[in-house]
Amino acid sequence: MVSDEVYEALKRLKRPGESFSDVIKRLISLKRGNLLELVGSKTITEEGAKLLEEYLRKMRKVDLERLRRMMEDK
Repeated sequence: MVSDEVYEALKRLKRPGESFSDVIKRLISLKRGNLLELVGSKTITEEGAKLLEEYLRKMRKVDLERLRRMMEDK
């Protein structure tokens, strides 16, 4: 869970047709780093950071699976 302040910031950054996950992914791709560094900065809660880390792990897995399928199709 993210704080109300972070939710509102994400809502402002959200583009038409973009999900909150899309916003987070876009922002993360701008600057690679450890999301857990944000914990304690009051930008994100520890729980929120863990959820984002899990989301990134799942997205990497999906990307790798997609790449493997593409390579098999060649």
